[in-house]
Amino acid sequence: MAEKSIVVLISGSGSNLQAIIDAIASGQINGRIAAVLSNKEGVFGLERAQKAGIPQIVISHKDFDDRESFDAAMMQSIDAHNPDLIVLAGFMRILTPEFVRHYQGRMFNIHPSLLPKYKGLHTHQRALEAGDKQHGCTVHFVTEELDGGPLAIQAPIDILATDCADSLQQRIHRSEHQIYPLAVEWFCADRLTLPVSGTVQLDGDNLPPEGYQFTQE
Repeated sequence: MAEKSIVVLISGSGSNLQAIIDAIASGQINGRIAAVLSNKEGVFGLERAQKAGIPQIVISHKDFDDRESFDAAMMQSIDAHNPDLIVLAGFMRILTPEFVRHYQGRMFNIHPSLLPKYKGLHTHQRALEAGDKQHGCTVHFVTEELDGGPLAIQAPIDILATDCADSLQQRIHRSEHQIYPLAVEWFCADRLTLPVSGTVQLDGDNLPPEGYQFTQE
C-alpha cells in the first residue's frame, strides 16, 4: 500500500506533531508528513519540523483581512502537497465552512476532553469543577461544528483526588501522544474512515458514537 501524504497544521510547540513524527520514524505509520503549516512564526513546532527534514510553511492570519481569505491561502498552499490527510495539532484558529468542506472526511483534530463534553477551552478545570470521575482526550473528524465532528478515538483516564488542572493536563498530554498517532496510523492503513453516512468506521464496522475507546497500557 502506498504511503499517505500528511499536512500538519500547528500554532505552537507541536508536541502532538512530534508524536506523529516519531511514529512515522518507527514504522508505525505508513505515511509521510509533506509539510507543516503554522499561522505563527518562530513557534517550536516549526523547529521540530526542520529537525525532521519536513518543509515548513508560515502563513500569518494577521496578513489577511478576513478568515475566508486566510483559509483560501492555506488551502492553496496545502493542496500543492496533494495531501491524503490534514492533521490539526494545536492549530488555534477557527476554520471556515469552506475550508472544512474542502477536506471533509480527511481532516483530524484532537481535543482535551471526552467529547461531546467540554467543547472549547479550559477543559481540565471544567472537568474538575464539575466533580467528574473521568476525563480524557478525543480524536475526531473535523466538521463545521467546532469540536463537534464524528468521534474516532477516545482515551479516558480516571481523575485522581490529588489532581489539579496542571497535573491533569500533563496526564492528558501523554494520552494524546498515544491516540493521535494511532488514529493517523489507522487512517493511513485505510482502516479508519468516515463514509458519507457520517458514521466513523474501523475495519468496515461502525464505531459507537463515542468512538473507539483506548485503554492505557
